[in-house]
Amino acid sequence: MANANPSTLPVVAKSLTIYNSLSRRKEPFETIAPGQVRMYVCGVTPYDRAHIGHAMSLIVFDVIRRYLEFLGYQVMHAQNFTDIDDKIIERADREGITPDLLTERLIAEWHVETAGLNAQPAHIYPRATQEMAEIIAMIERLMEQGHAYPVEGDVYYRVRSFPGYGKLSHRSLDDLLAGARIQVDERKDDPLDFALWKAAKPGEPSWASPWGPGRPGWHIECSAMCSHHLDGTVDIHGGGADLIFPHHENEIAQSEAFLEREPFARFWVHNGLLRLGGEKMSKSLGNFVPVRDILGQGLGPAFRLMVLQSHYRAPLTYTEEALAAADRGLDRLRVAVSEGPSTIPLGHDDEQRDRAPGLHERIVDVEDRFHVAMRDDFNTPGAIAALFDLARAINREEGTAPAEVVSLARTTLTALASLLGLELSQRAPAEPDDASPFIDLLLAIRGELRVAKHWQLSDKIRDELARLEITIEDTATGTTWAKAKRA
Repeated sequence: MANANPSTLPVVAKSLTIYNSLSRRKEPFETIAPGQVRMYVCGVTPYDRAHIGHAMSLIVFDVIRRYLEFLGYQVMHAQNFTDIDDKIIERADREGITPDLLTERLIAEWHVETAGLNAQPAHIYPRATQEMAEIIAMIERLMEQGHAYPVEGDVYYRVRSFPGYGKLSHRSLDDLLAGARIQVDERKDDPLDFALWKAAKPGEPSWASPWGPGRPGWHIECSAMCSHHLDGTVDIHGGGADLIFPHHENEIAQSEAFLEREPFARFWVHNGLLRLGGEKMSKSLGNFVPVRDILGQGLGPAFRLMVLQSHYRAPLTYTEEALAAADRGLDRLRVAVSEGPSTIPLGHDDEQRDRAPGLHERIVDVEDRFHVAMRDDFNTPGAIAALFDLARAINREEGTAPAEVVSLARTTLTALASLLGLELSQRAPAEPDDASPFIDLLLAIRGELRVAKHWQLSDKIRDELARLEITIEDTATGTTWAKAKRA
């Protein structure tokens, strides 16, 4: 990445705050190198089809990257594949194929699904099987430093040799030991010590090493990849909240010991987990919805909207009803821009302001609210609420405000949505007799009545809409509506 002058970054870049899992607070975003962001996100283990929990994390970090790039940062984005582990070997054996054939097939599927979710591909996709030289070199160095030791072809990390162990999960070593479910291995110096290298078992894929044939442990690969591809330290290290312990905790111990400096990652960013039926969605639990099922129904954009309507750090419960509601919401945004984007510049000159002060002020207000929300730890629910406000204003003002101002509003809505990876021009516009603008107008009036505590009149609007088979729902981010499906 070329150097960027920090003085060229927009003002909004200088006021961005991000929640850091390490400190458990929001912090002003400052990068290691001015104008550059090195971002490493833990990727999938390709032993089975990717599920929508993986897609949720993909979307979250895609939006983070998009917004950082909008702010003027040059982002180098790495996402790994753990392409060798016990589950891959077991699945390949069941299918009667090599682990390489299995992982190649599933990695190819992941790239197709990434495109289907309108997520930008990472700049680098390192794989564990392609990083053996770097992994072995890191383990050798950790042994020289006294942080690791060999045992019968295995190599273990000596946890108590690293004073900061537990700082990410905010637990002491004694607490970790008391609460751990650790398989007893009398060969280890300490029950908390974890494997950096595993001696080969008969019939398993293996690589030559100073300790004999084997393969790397899970945690060491990410540390080696960051050192190899991102100069050792990163600005953002991301992944799901379930990776905080032990995976990310172990990465910190390995990397900071190896580098002999800290921090390994300037910001630790973790997305909440997606739940299905009250449980964490997981391939190992067998309760998951494959990404391809969502894409096969043409609901990839709706799923993206559903994810972004919840804050990235919050858990998200998946239901078919929530996905259908997001699809209807996406349709309303598309209807609002259905006349196509404007060719006029994204400016707000005096003539436009004088000709349509209400709509013009709403455009300015929505842009401001959108960026205020995004600068506050990527608050996508607040940003999306602003988008729906602008969509309602467009529907309300169309035919009243000058055409060029309505067109400017549509262009603004399209551009802001695109920053979230929501492309609003991908579905055919609604028919001319569509009643969406009038329903949005009624709901806007109802909202004002509710603020003024005119409950009887607001309930009358709700009841009359219900009589017309239009149901409404009041949510934390605004009011949504849907037409009843006919049998």
